[in-house]
Amino acid sequence: MPDINVLFITGDQWRYDALSCLGHPVVATPHFDALARDGVLFKRHFTNASPCGPSRSSLHTGLYLMTHRSGRNGTPLDARFTNWAKELRKAGYDPTLIGYTDISPDPRVHPQGDPALKSYEGVLPGLTPHLLMASDRKAWLAYLRRHGYDVPAVATELYTPQTEDMAMAEKRGPSFPPAVFKAEHSDTAFVTDTALEFIAQQRGAWCLHLSHLRPHPPFVAPAPWHDLYKPEKMPGSQRQRSAEEEAKTHPWIAHHLAGKMSVGAMPEHHQRQAKATYFGLIAEMDHHLGRLVGHLKKTGQYERTLIVFTSDHGEMLGDHWYAGKDGFYDPAFRVPMIVKPAGGGAKGAVVEEFTEHVDVMPTLCDLVGLEVPDQVDGVSLRPFLEGKLPATWRRAAHFEYDFREVVDGAPERALGLRLDECCLAVWRGERFKYVHFAALPPLLFDLNDDPNELRNLAGSPAHQGTMLEAIQALLSHRLVHAERTLTGIHLTSEGPIRRRGR
Repeated sequence: MPDINVLFITGDQWRYDALSCLGHPVVATPHFDALARDGVLFKRHFTNASPCGPSRSSLHTGLYLMTHRSGRNGTPLDARFTNWAKELRKAGYDPTLIGYTDISPDPRVHPQGDPALKSYEGVLPGLTPHLLMASDRKAWLAYLRRHGYDVPAVATELYTPQTEDMAMAEKRGPSFPPAVFKAEHSDTAFVTDTALEFIAQQRGAWCLHLSHLRPHPPFVAPAPWHDLYKPEKMPGSQRQRSAEEEAKTHPWIAHHLAGKMSVGAMPEHHQRQAKATYFGLIAEMDHHLGRLVGHLKKTGQYERTLIVFTSDHGEMLGDHWYAGKDGFYDPAFRVPMIVKPAGGGAKGAVVEEFTEHVDVMPTLCDLVGLEVPDQVDGVSLRPFLEGKLPATWRRAAHFEYDFREVVDGAPERALGLRLDECCLAVWRGERFKYVHFAALPPLLFDLNDDPNELRNLAGSPAHQGTMLEAIQALLSHRLVHAERTLTGIHLTSEGPIRRRGR
């Protein structure tokens, strides 16, 4: 039987820099900072895909997008792949979900007409749902009704802010007014309350995946979190002088800025208020982490609980003139990551090496005593948690973005591409970052001189050698990490012989 608890927490759309322990100039996250002091902070951690479904597919399976191929919200995840929840069942856990996973089910293992095939918001196989928080928010809406709220028929309308003070709303922006629900009844509070109830009911070692929506839009926060930070104190956005100038930097950027995620038409003070509300939602998340950790300490469970915290992907928050998590820029793919092992470990360590979402699944398996499945692309982070530096480690982060639209084909029409050409892959090294499009011009950034990725050097004759090295590194990476489940097995006269490549 298992002897440690596993608490795997995810936020949604959380920028890598939005922790005060990383020196953010505005946001305060004392409880996350305390967790980092008790564990290990991974300073350069990257998701391997975006948006939600693809990033979580990599996080949960340990596979790069090029292998699992669930590239969009709604693209099925092949049922043949295992994941951390399935694996931890082998150790005697019943991995339980409070929240959501956005894993699109494989239609080949469902009967025709199955309602599960009408939504991308499927549950990761291997998880036991305790509370589902899909977009319809059914359980939360029922909870609010019990507390006397007039709940609308459409869940998203619940996030419409209070507008009694229209003058202040106009002055500060539409994301300033507080939510109609009280802070103790917010979605974050409700999910945390449910987690605390679940933990209190357990009599042995437990495993919980706590998947929060926040700070994902809509950027509407309950009081007092809506007014915690002032818009005039917000850091500026890293971008070209205008959205029009930004659009000239690359065909995909021009296409993306023509869509609904562009902030070019939004007044500057509204943009700053959106940031303030975003950071307020993070502060609310921090408050509720404090409640969870406080309960674990009070009940004597903290030391024997493995806690992993990260986010599925990041948030542009106005950088490069758009919001969301699409594209190839660091703010969309770089995310926070903290691991507090059960028992001892390298407390307060800060890891500067590149780590990725594909490393989380093998780490979970390793820390509960399981063998890491052959399919996995990532590597266990256990050495870092024990204060050791592995003899060899990756020298770059790798991530991909699939921008095909199967239903309407808009990118194909706008950019003159075929369906399977709507994709890109990134090699993000210490100094240089290379972005390779299947059928559009490449991008190259010198992060030493240009950390905000504003100057494309791909056409510079002086950087063609660097381009070649990056292309070779990206190709080698893809060759080495091709699907491997059976490639280390050889059938002989004495039966199968197995070797592991790592």
